[in-house]
Amino acid sequence: MSDEELLALFEDPETRRNAFNQLVRKYQQKVYWLVRKMVVDHDDANDITQDVFIKAWNALEKFRGDSKIYTWLYRVASNEAINFLNKKKRRFFVPLHDVENELSQKLESDPELSGDAIQLKLQKALLKLPEKQRLVFNLKYYEELPYEEISEITGTSVGALKASYHWATKKIEDYLNTSD
Repeated sequence: MSDEELLALFEDPETRRNAFNQLVRKYQQKVYWLVRKMVVDHDDANDITQDVFIKAWNALEKFRGDSKIYTWLYRVASNEAINFLNKKKRRFFVPLHDVENELSQKLESDPELSGDAIQLKLQKALLKLPEKQRLVFNLKYYEELPYEEISEITGTSVGALKASYHWATKKIEDYLNTSD
């Protein structure tokens, strides 16, 4: 079912719940993996994904259609993931490198990455990036989104996104060339 059809069904109180359930089924995995790449931990990613869809439920009536639904969901998910990481740092007064170490340890114990040393090394390199740069890299590299859509998600100009992606790839390359 297209997003337009889902939105039309959502407008009708009789079909609203069914339309939203279909929307969740359509985008849940994508949202989960976007969040998971940012926060690493499965349980945290599940909680944030649930929060994203709760926010979507509460705000979908006001969705104007200026962007695609997945772009809008990715924006909500990105903001939720970054807010989660920032709260975690503030709540525990944890310096950034300690959060990186904690996430890195979670990566090493993640059964999804076991046995894949190259993927683990790339994920550790990504943890060295600032959150916004990591988000841009994930959206461009993993999600293969065009810069125009990433711009809608992040509220950042295309030029700034290109620069951010360039610097992210340079930092990742440097990390991969200098780490064990």
